[in-house]
Amino acid sequence: MANPPTTITATPPGRRTAFAEGVDQLRSAATTEPGRLRIIGAVLALLVVAFGAVTSWQMSDRTAAADDVLHKSQPLSAAAADIYRSLADANTAASSGFLAGGQETAESRKRYEDDIDTAAAKLITAANNSDAGSPSTAAITKLNKLLPEYKGLVERARTYNRQGFPVGGAYLRYANQKMQDEMLPAAEDLYKKENQRLQDDYAAAEPYPWAAIALGVLALAALGWAQHRNYRRTNRVLNHGMVAASAASAVVLLWLVVGHSVARAGLHDSYDHGVRSLNVLHDARIASLKARGNENLTLVARGAETVKVGETTIDAYDHDFTEEIAVLGKGLAAAAKLADDQAGEKPVSTAESNMAEWKKRHTAARAQDDNGNYEQALALVIGAKGATAQCFDGVDASLATALDHEQHEFKQAAGDGLDAMGGLPLGAAVLAVLAAAGAVLGIGRRLSEYR
Repeated sequence: MANPPTTITATPPGRRTAFAEGVDQLRSAATTEPGRLRIIGAVLALLVVAFGAVTSWQMSDRTAAADDVLHKSQPLSAAAADIYRSLADANTAASSGFLAGGQETAESRKRYEDDIDTAAAKLITAANNSDAGSPSTAAITKLNKLLPEYKGLVERARTYNRQGFPVGGAYLRYANQKMQDEMLPAAEDLYKKENQRLQDDYAAAEPYPWAAIALGVLALAALGWAQHRNYRRTNRVLNHGMVAASAASAVVLLWLVVGHSVARAGLHDSYDHGVRSLNVLHDARIASLKARGNENLTLVARGAETVKVGETTIDAYDHDFTEEIAVLGKGLAAAAKLADDQAGEKPVSTAESNMAEWKKRHTAARAQDDNGNYEQALALVIGAKGATAQCFDGVDASLATALDHEQHEFKQAAGDGLDAMGGLPLGAAVLAVLAAAGAVLGIGRRLSEYR
């Protein structure tokens, strides 16, 4: 019996993906001039829009960082320096008032109270602008805890001193120890953290937006190629839509390069002639405050605290005074080199003159104290005339003037840098949209010739 015929069923071809079908359609369209024009128009529009979007994104980030430099991180860095200075000055004022005893002036007492109030207010400002859980927050919390403890020790020292009890000196030395070993290191740590934030903001604001620049060059090159292609096929020199797209893209690229270069120069200037000088001046002022506090405590302790240097035992506070006055001298020399105009040089020069006289008068006071003439030494330190207090006040006032000048220089330069970026993110986005529209209209004009 014959076998039945075998039926062969054809296997239907696998279903093609939408992407594969799209590629085929694109390949088919590219074989005709209208299809090629549509592809060229789409690519040009995409390039121009990408150029505008990346420009807007990169410049928004840099503008925000430059704004933080001017309005957030640098003011917070200055506030941290003010906290340090206020604490150091309060410590100095407390020791000066203690030396005066019952003759402490209302001015001296007010200076101490104002410094404590300033430190407390600046701590609130720093706390409101710090991130939760950050190292800065930890330093602020520590200072807020230590500040009332320090005030309590100073008040006890004042009370016992007015009553003539020697234990008052012990309380003041303990308050000074708390200030030097715990509070000032915490304030210095806060200052360093805020300075690092300032450095980070500078690092975010200054780099060139290379991605946006590269896309801008590519977009202009593509537009130039498209117009050249159009000329070769039609002998028409200009396509108004394409010319408008090229002009808008060129404006964005030029604005981007020139605007950011000007902004970068302004930020560099604000750092070189503002922040650097401010840092040096802050350090010098703090050194002068610490030197003055140690000078006062030399007379408060009257040899109770000593340190061994080599084979010689000397007063610990006088040793610290010598070290801090050397730091002050180096700081003033550095500040003089950084000062770039007469208004910045003059107060630094005045501070150097006052420091030189301070050192002479301090030497005379130490000679009197070493010879057992305590009252004469006291008069040379806190007296109304010819005392080291006048020299210290001269140094402090001159440094305050120099700081005000450099702060103004910083604000001017940083403000100019920020202004140079103003409007660029939004302007780039708007011009990019107009450029894309011009490219599409230009291609559309050519396509209309095939209908």
